[in-house]
Amino acid sequence: MFDRVREADGTILDRRAYHVDSRSAVALAHGVIWKLERSQVFSEPHDPAWTAFREGDWPTVIDIFESERDAVRAEADSYRAQGLELRRLRVVEPSPTPYLVWEMHSHRIFAECGMSIRVLPVEQVRHLEISAQLPELVVYGDQVLYQVRYDDEWAPIGAKRVDDRALVSEAAAGIAGLYERAEPLTDYFTREITPLVPAVRGDGQGV
Repeated sequence: MFDRVREADGTILDRRAYHVDSRSAVALAHGVIWKLERSQVFSEPHDPAWTAFREGDWPTVIDIFESERDAVRAEADSYRAQGLELRRLRVVEPSPTPYLVWEMHSHRIFAECGMSIRVLPVEQVRHLEISAQLPELVVYGDQVLYQVRYDDEWAPIGAKRVDDRALVSEAAAGIAGLYERAEPLTDYFTREITPLVPAVRGDGQGV
Protein backbone atom coordinates (compact mmCIF):
# COMPACT_ATOMS: atom_id res chain seq x y z
CA MET A 1 0.00 0.00 0.00
CA PHE A 2 2.76 2.48 0.89
CA ASP A 3 4.42 1.79 -2.46
CA ARG A 4 1.15 2.64 -4.19
CA VAL A 5 0.95 5.90 -2.26
CA ARG A 6 4.41 6.84 -3.54
CA GLU A 7 3.43 5.92 -7.09
CA ALA A 8 -0.05 7.48 -7.02
CA ASP A 9 -0.97 10.44 -9.17
CA GLY A 10 -1.56 13.59 -7.20
CA THR A 11 -1.43 17.36 -7.12
CA ILE A 12 2.04 18.73 -6.34
CA LEU A 13 1.88 21.65 -3.91
CA ASP A 14 4.67 23.92 -2.79
CA ARG A 15 5.16 24.56 0.91
CA ARG A 16 2.83 27.56 1.14
CA ALA A 17 0.12 25.97 -1.00
CA TYR A 18 0.32 22.79 1.08
CA HIS A 19 -0.26 24.71 4.30
CA VAL A 20 -3.27 26.51 2.82
CA ASP A 21 -4.68 23.32 1.33
CA SER A 22 -4.22 21.28 4.49
CA ARG A 23 -6.04 23.90 6.57
CA SER A 24 -8.99 23.49 4.22
CA ALA A 25 -8.74 19.72 4.64
CA VAL A 26 -8.92 20.06 8.43
CA ALA A 27 -12.07 22.15 8.14
CA LEU A 28 -13.77 19.39 6.14
CA ALA A 29 -12.35 16.38 7.96
CA HIS A 30 -13.98 14.07 10.46
CA GLY A 31 -12.69 11.26 12.65
CA VAL A 32 -8.94 10.72 12.88
CA ILE A 33 -6.13 12.66 11.27
CA TRP A 34 -3.11 10.38 10.94
CA LYS A 35 0.48 11.57 10.74
CA LEU A 36 3.27 9.11 9.92
CA GLU A 37 6.84 10.25 10.55
CA ARG A 38 9.67 7.98 9.39
CA SER A 39 12.90 9.84 8.58
CA GLN A 40 15.36 10.17 11.43
CA VAL A 41 16.77 13.45 10.11
CA PHE A 42 14.94 16.62 9.09
CA SER A 43 15.86 20.28 8.74
CA GLU A 44 13.63 22.96 10.28
CA PRO A 45 15.18 26.23 9.06
CA HIS A 46 12.12 28.34 9.97
CA ASP A 47 11.97 27.15 13.60
CA PRO A 48 13.77 29.23 16.28
CA ALA A 49 14.10 26.12 18.45
CA TRP A 50 15.91 24.43 15.57
CA THR A 51 18.32 27.35 15.30
CA ALA A 52 19.00 27.11 19.03
CA PHE A 53 19.53 23.36 18.67
CA ARG A 54 22.04 23.87 15.85
CA GLU A 55 23.89 26.30 18.11
CA GLY A 56 23.95 23.79 20.97
CA ASP A 57 21.75 26.01 23.15
CA TRP A 58 19.59 23.40 24.89
CA PRO A 59 18.20 25.74 27.59
CA THR A 60 16.73 27.95 24.85
CA VAL A 61 15.38 24.92 23.00
CA ILE A 62 13.54 23.75 26.10
CA ASP A 63 12.30 27.27 26.93
CA ILE A 64 10.85 27.63 23.43
CA PHE A 65 9.12 24.26 23.58
CA GLU A 66 7.73 24.99 27.05
CA SER A 67 6.39 28.35 25.84
CA GLU A 68 4.27 26.53 23.24
CA ARG A 69 2.13 24.60 25.74
CA ASP A 70 -0.86 26.96 25.63
CA ALA A 71 -0.91 26.97 21.83
CA VAL A 72 -0.67 23.17 21.70
CA ARG A 73 -3.52 22.77 24.20
CA ALA A 74 -5.63 25.19 22.16
CA GLU A 75 -4.92 23.20 18.99
CA ALA A 76 -5.88 19.93 20.69
CA ASP A 77 -9.07 21.52 22.04
CA SER A 78 -9.90 22.84 18.57
CA TYR A 79 -9.60 19.35 17.09
CA ARG A 80 -11.82 17.89 19.81
CA ALA A 81 -14.44 20.60 19.33
CA GLN A 82 -14.59 19.62 15.67
CA GLY A 83 -14.85 15.91 16.50
CA LEU A 84 -11.30 15.24 15.32
CA GLU A 85 -8.30 13.55 16.86
CA LEU A 86 -4.74 13.91 15.59
CA ARG A 87 -2.83 10.65 16.02
CA ARG A 88 0.85 10.83 15.30
CA LEU A 89 3.03 7.75 14.76
CA ARG A 90 6.78 8.23 15.06
CA VAL A 91 9.03 5.45 13.74
CA VAL A 92 12.37 5.33 15.53
CA GLU A 93 15.66 3.58 14.88
CA PRO A 94 18.10 2.44 17.58
CA SER A 95 20.54 5.08 18.82
CA PRO A 96 18.42 8.22 18.33
CA THR A 97 19.89 10.83 16.01
CA PRO A 98 20.52 14.33 17.41
CA TYR A 99 17.52 15.53 15.39
CA LEU A 100 15.29 12.88 16.92
CA VAL A 101 16.40 13.83 20.43
CA TRP A 102 15.48 17.45 19.67
CA GLU A 103 12.15 16.50 18.11
CA MET A 104 11.21 14.21 20.99
CA HIS A 105 11.47 17.12 23.41
CA SER A 106 8.88 18.93 21.30
CA HIS A 107 6.72 15.83 20.97
CA ARG A 108 6.78 15.37 24.74
CA ILE A 109 5.13 18.78 25.14
CA PHE A 110 2.51 17.82 22.56
CA ALA A 111 1.77 14.54 24.33
CA GLU A 112 1.50 16.21 27.73
CA CYS A 113 -0.90 18.78 26.27
CA GLY A 114 -3.40 16.26 24.93
CA MET A 115 -2.05 15.14 21.57
CA SER A 116 -1.96 11.40 20.83
CA ILE A 117 1.57 10.35 19.88
CA ARG A 118 3.03 6.86 19.81
CA VAL A 119 6.46 5.49 18.94
CA LEU A 120 7.21 2.35 16.94
CA PRO A 121 10.62 0.65 16.55
CA VAL A 122 11.82 0.49 12.96
CA GLU A 123 12.00 -3.30 13.18
CA GLN A 124 8.19 -3.29 13.15
CA VAL A 125 8.10 -1.71 9.67
CA ARG A 126 11.10 -3.32 7.95
CA HIS A 127 8.79 -5.70 6.08
CA LEU A 128 7.09 -2.65 4.56
CA GLU A 129 10.36 -1.11 3.35
CA ILE A 130 11.57 -3.68 0.84
CA SER A 131 11.63 -1.15 -1.99
CA ALA A 132 11.90 2.15 -0.12
CA GLN A 133 11.63 3.83 3.26
CA LEU A 134 8.08 4.56 4.40
CA PRO A 135 6.82 7.93 3.13
CA GLU A 136 6.02 10.86 5.38
CA LEU A 137 2.22 11.05 5.36
CA VAL A 138 -0.68 13.09 6.70
CA VAL A 139 -4.09 11.45 6.20
CA TYR A 140 -7.37 13.28 6.79
CA GLY A 141 -9.97 10.63 7.61
CA ASP A 142 -10.95 8.83 4.42
CA GLN A 143 -10.92 11.98 2.32
CA VAL A 144 -7.43 13.07 1.34
CA LEU A 145 -3.80 12.33 2.09
CA TYR A 146 -0.63 14.32 1.67
CA GLN A 147 2.77 12.80 1.04
CA VAL A 148 5.07 15.45 2.46
CA ARG A 149 7.98 16.36 0.19
CA TYR A 150 11.52 17.37 1.20
CA ASP A 151 14.65 18.68 -0.45
CA ASP A 152 18.06 17.00 -0.30
CA GLU A 153 18.66 18.45 3.18
CA TRP A 154 15.31 17.12 4.43
CA ALA A 155 13.79 20.59 4.70
CA PRO A 156 10.05 20.59 3.85
CA ILE A 157 9.18 21.88 0.37
CA GLY A 158 5.50 20.96 0.10
CA ALA A 159 3.45 17.85 -0.54
CA LYS A 160 1.69 15.64 -3.04
CA ARG A 161 -2.07 15.64 -2.50
CA VAL A 162 -3.83 12.33 -3.27
CA ASP A 163 -7.63 12.23 -3.57
CA ASP A 164 -8.12 8.53 -4.40
CA ARG A 165 -10.59 7.73 -1.60
CA ALA A 166 -9.91 3.99 -1.68
CA LEU A 167 -6.16 4.54 -1.34
CA VAL A 168 -6.68 7.18 1.34
CA SER A 169 -8.81 4.76 3.39
CA GLU A 170 -6.25 1.99 2.94
CA ALA A 171 -3.44 4.29 4.06
CA ALA A 172 -5.40 5.31 7.15
CA ALA A 173 -6.05 1.66 8.01
CA GLY A 174 -2.39 0.78 7.48
CA ILE A 175 -1.15 3.51 9.78
CA ALA A 176 -3.83 2.62 12.34
CA GLY A 177 -2.59 -0.97 12.42
CA LEU A 178 0.96 0.18 13.11
CA TYR A 179 -0.29 2.65 15.71
CA GLU A 180 -1.94 -0.16 17.67
CA ARG A 181 1.45 -1.87 18.05
CA ALA A 182 3.27 1.29 19.16
CA GLU A 183 3.99 2.57 22.68
CA PRO A 184 3.06 5.94 24.20
CA LEU A 185 5.61 8.62 23.45
CA THR A 186 6.06 9.51 27.12
CA ASP A 187 7.18 5.94 27.91
CA TYR A 188 9.73 6.01 25.09
CA PHE A 189 10.92 9.48 26.08
CA THR A 190 11.57 8.49 29.69
CA ARG A 191 13.45 5.34 28.73
CA GLU A 192 15.44 6.43 25.67
CA ILE A 193 15.66 10.23 25.50
CA THR A 194 15.88 11.53 29.07
CA PRO A 195 19.32 9.95 29.70
CA LEU A 196 20.83 11.40 26.52
CA VAL A 197 20.70 15.17 27.00
CA PRO A 198 21.53 17.33 30.03
CA ALA A 199 18.52 19.43 29.00
CA VAL A 200 17.74 22.25 31.41
CA ARG A 201 15.33 25.14 31.46
CA GLY A 202 16.59 28.66 31.37
CA ASP A 203 16.33 28.77 35.17
CA GLY A 204 18.83 25.91 35.43
CA GLN A 205 16.32 23.32 36.59
CA GLY A 206 16.00 19.93 34.93
CA VAL A 207 13.15 19.18 32.57
